[in-house]
Amino acid sequence: MSQDKELEIRRQFLDEAQAYLDSLDAALIGLANHRVDVQKINAALRAAHSIKGGAGMMGFPVLSDLAHRLEDAFKVLKIQGSSLEITSQLENQLLAAVNVLRRVITLDRQGTAIDTHWLNADVLPIFEEIHDRLGDPQSEDAATILSPEDDGQNILPMLFETEVDGCLQRLEGVLAHPDQPCLREEVLILAQELGGLGEMLQLSAFSRLCESVLYSLEAEPDDAETIAQQALRAWRRTQALVVAGQLDLLPTTIEHPAAAGAATAVAAAPVEPQWEEVFQPTWDTSNSSEELEPPLTAAYSEVLVDDEGVRTIDEVATPQPAAASARRGRETQVSDFKVLDERVEVEAPAIEDSDATVRVPVRQLNQLNDLFGELAIERNGLDLYLRRLRSLSQLLSQRVQNLEQSNAQMRTAYDKVTPQVEEDALIKVGVNGTHSYNGNGNGTHDSSSTFDALEMDRYNELHSLSQQVMETIVQIQEVSSDLDLSLDDAEQNARDLNKTAKRLQTNLNQLRMRPLADVVDRFPRALRELSLQYGKRVKLVVHGGNTLIDRNILESLNDPLMHLLRNAFDHGIEDPDSRHAKGKSEEGVIEISASHRANRTLITIRDDGNGIPLDKVRSRAEQMGLDSSLLAAASDQDLLSLIFEPGFSTSDQVTALSGRGVGLDVVRDNLKQVRGDISVDTEAGVGTTFTLSVPFTLSVVRVLLVESNGMLLVLPTDTIEEMFLLKPEQILTTAGSEMLNWQGTLVPLVRLAPWLRFNCPRQPHALEAAPTINAASVLIVRRGGELIGVQVDRCWGEQEVAIRRVEGTLALPTGFSSCTILGDGRVVPLVNVGELLHWITSCERTAHEQIPPALLPAAFRAITPPMLMPPTQPAVSTDKATVLVVDDSINVRRFLALTLERSGYRVEQAKDGQDALEKLQTGLFVQAVICDIEMPRLDGYGFLAQIKANPLYESLPVAMLTSRSGDKHRQLAMNLGAAAYFSKPYNEQELLRTLERLVTNGALV
Repeated sequence: MSQDKELEIRRQFLDEAQAYLDSLDAALIGLANHRVDVQKINAALRAAHSIKGGAGMMGFPVLSDLAHRLEDAFKVLKIQGSSLEITSQLENQLLAAVNVLRRVITLDRQGTAIDTHWLNADVLPIFEEIHDRLGDPQSEDAATILSPEDDGQNILPMLFETEVDGCLQRLEGVLAHPDQPCLREEVLILAQELGGLGEMLQLSAFSRLCESVLYSLEAEPDDAETIAQQALRAWRRTQALVVAGQLDLLPTTIEHPAAAGAATAVAAAPVEPQWEEVFQPTWDTSNSSEELEPPLTAAYSEVLVDDEGVRTIDEVATPQPAAASARRGRETQVSDFKVLDERVEVEAPAIEDSDATVRVPVRQLNQLNDLFGELAIERNGLDLYLRRLRSLSQLLSQRVQNLEQSNAQMRTAYDKVTPQVEEDALIKVGVNGTHSYNGNGNGTHDSSSTFDALEMDRYNELHSLSQQVMETIVQIQEVSSDLDLSLDDAEQNARDLNKTAKRLQTNLNQLRMRPLADVVDRFPRALRELSLQYGKRVKLVVHGGNTLIDRNILESLNDPLMHLLRNAFDHGIEDPDSRHAKGKSEEGVIEISASHRANRTLITIRDDGNGIPLDKVRSRAEQMGLDSSLLAAASDQDLLSLIFEPGFSTSDQVTALSGRGVGLDVVRDNLKQVRGDISVDTEAGVGTTFTLSVPFTLSVVRVLLVESNGMLLVLPTDTIEEMFLLKPEQILTTAGSEMLNWQGTLVPLVRLAPWLRFNCPRQPHALEAAPTINAASVLIVRRGGELIGVQVDRCWGEQEVAIRRVEGTLALPTGFSSCTILGDGRVVPLVNVGELLHWITSCERTAHEQIPPALLPAAFRAITPPMLMPPTQPAVSTDKATVLVVDDSINVRRFLALTLERSGYRVEQAKDGQDALEKLQTGLFVQAVICDIEMPRLDGYGFLAQIKANPLYESLPVAMLTSRSGDKHRQLAMNLGAAAYFSKPYNEQELLRTLERLVTNGALV
């Protein structure tokens, strides 16, 4: 096995072991307050056993031995749980042992050697105290380790339908892979794991079957695929027999030639190792830590040899003859009951295929999700092209009808203008009785010559050409009809594709979903440690733990939820004395609930504590420099929104738990990354509720395509409550603000157009499809607990789009989080409705009474510009101003551009006046122009004259830089509107000072 593959397998095992620790925590938390839950203890037993066996195989001896010791403790808890007095001290010791395993797993993952002194001084005393308290499992209790539960349920079928089935599915996944990565190693590990499980369950036949697989792999290492397939069949057969209750029919070998040697070796082996041997601790816990003089590495090498999961067949002693006879008897019974054997074989596939699963790396799921996003974009493009073809087909049919009408008119006009046909001479009959022939020389008979013009029509070349045109029109009509039919079929296929894509999206979303419990199941342990450390009694209640959330979103929620939990414990829940004085229960309650609402998931964290003191928030804001008059007029929601600002904290003291100046702003930022939002509601003396709203999925969303001020935008439909046409009689003005009368409720009205102004000319971007609503409309959206009306100009309806992040060094403007790609390839920004409305309302409130930035602390100064700056007059920063250099000499342009860039300017170049004029007209945004005079196509005077004649550019400062130093040239330039005039060679410092003055005092274009 290559080193990379081996490392990958070892890392996967450590990840799996980390998940097993959660089962151990769940079994231990609250153990001192409740009776032993046998089901949880069984789960903990299986978890400890899996860690022990896997760690021994993967070369983690310390982890294997410690897991073995913890497994023994769980065995005693199950056997003697009803008679043992389990104290909080014992519970703490067991949890401390789990923490040790977690620490060892971390060290093994990092590849760090485990310190011997730490093991002897810190680790061994924990396990010795547990051993002194519980002792060793006794041999007479072996039969009850995994005995039937109190409800009479047999655990053997359950284990083989869950644990064993999962292992076999893992092997099936490796066999199904084209490359079959690490097949031999996978079978080897699986045989040892299952063999250890068979010994614990006292299924000797199952253990011998696993030993035969191991023997076959050692004898024939190059035939791993055949051995794996035969072992899989034998294990599946064993699974079916165990579930069916036919334990006497279990196979003991696989059908492989090498297994014959295994049978001989097994015949020389004991039936079962004694119970004392199986559960004998590898370290003698009766000795103190000082007696462990030999190096621990040597001790752990003995663990690997002596552990039952890796014992070789040759190391087992000779069996008793009676046991060998019993085995031969059982093998004889298998051959005597062939009919029953076939019946079980038929029933086995039903168990195998009932709920088959396969492990897929998350990376591949993410890649599949990205590909589905591309499919959504291409599907929208296909729909666009089909609509375009349908429009062209309809236009073709219309043009063919027009052509047909024109041809009919031409026929009518032809009939009117055709002169009357002169009468031809009658065909005379010759003496010989034959007709005379016409004189065209081809010998054809002109039958029309024997009739009058009224008796038979006559046709000329123009009439024949008209007839050909008519036939061609009919043929085009047939082609047009065939095209319509083909388009109908294509559109039906497109609709079927959309339906299939939606089903695929639903299934893909389900694959990516994980229950909220994956995150919150870790919280009881953290809350318990906080309760012990700070002396508060707090109970955690979780509702909706099975609510499914997108895996990527769930990972982003881990830190915010943990922070909110700690925040509720520290700031919300009072100490027991204070709660008792208020008439509350001394035990506080933190409740986490989750539910789906439309296309979003709502998660609330509620505590029954003291609430958020608004007066303290107001006082803290005043201390940080906010204006007291604004704070006095602020609403409760405005004050609560301050707690999400960077650096804001109401804690007076800095502790390890709170008051460190970082907190809820990080929670908000993490939620923004997944298009989430957070709101807070509090009531003094009752408690606080934080509500997190996150989208159902991040990949493909349903959006509404709208336009405002000529800019296309998409808004997630899950944020829109209702949409309707704006009527003037619905608008009311109160205190200078527009309100909308919606269903008898006054709702603030926000017009987007004034906030989407651009400081440069923009070309209108018309879509091919006509807007669904070509009039001013209102979208009722919800921001937190408040409804707001947003007015847009036009709307194109809903569509499903793929969301793409915008990568680059420049951040998106406030209120925009991501973008999407339409079917025609156009990139449209995705609106973060909550953030955009927050920015707009903040600007509106501070438009007339602004706080000087110098009075604000540094923490708030960073967020001042978007809140306090009027949108119509953006500030100009000299070090970021853009200057247009116009000169026909490329070397002059490059040299001047280098000079300006060293001074912090952005530089755009044009080769002459015409080129510069075209760039400005196509939307180039600059703060100043440096222009030469003598240039081809359009010289500097012509450029200056056209710029100053255009109202859009008349305030744009233009400095002339030319080799003409005469007063005549200077005066003409100044008369045309030049802001400065320099002659070559120029003084660099003087040019830069003048340019800085022009940029600072000049108006933006």
